[in-house]
Amino acid sequence: MDTWVWIVIAVIAAVVVLGVFWGATRTRRTRSLQDRFGREYDRTVDKAGGRREAERELRDREKRHDELELRPLPQEARERYLQQWQATQTRFVDDPKGAVSQADSLVQRVMKDRGYPVDDFERRAADISVEHPDLVEKYRTADGIARASERGEASTEDLRHSVRHYRALFVELLEIGQDGVEDVDDVSSRDAEPSNARRDRVEPR
Repeated sequence: MDTWVWIVIAVIAAVVVLGVFWGATRTRRTRSLQDRFGREYDRTVDKAGGRREAERELRDREKRHDELELRPLPQEARERYLQQWQATQTRFVDDPKGAVSQADSLVQRVMKDRGYPVDDFERRAADISVEHPDLVEKYRTADGIARASERGEASTEDLRHSVRHYRALFVELLEIGQDGVEDVDDVSSRDAEPSNARRDRVEPR
């Protein structure tokens, strides 16, 4: 067999091997992004209009996140924020709209203290999606309800859901357990009790 034939065969074989290697690498890369971002991966694909563009966007998010200088909050800051959150949830009983606005502001302040950029919502959501992909959709929902509330288009139940979603992200940013922060439903139930019933519950005879 002529030498040039062997050369052609070798080139074709190399192309095939490179193609298989490239395909396997892309598959691993895709699987890694899917595992990391979960439902956020599918959402980004739908929004970007294609897998390649979406994966580029998600890799850019990872790169930006890695460049952030995130820091844990000192204990005194955690305690201060917890007190502010309790006040926010208590406010919900008489002023649901104001409580949602306050919850939004409180989450942003915690993010800023942790080292996140906070000037743009989409950037905040993108950064959150890297470390907390299971919470970013709740954050978007909470923000959407807050914007609807500003237009007078959110019901009290919508606002309750918004506070719950903000709370889920809040406790993760503070790096405390979910049990460490009272839920808005607990606050509403407690404050709805007659004063004598609360007194009897706290001070049994």
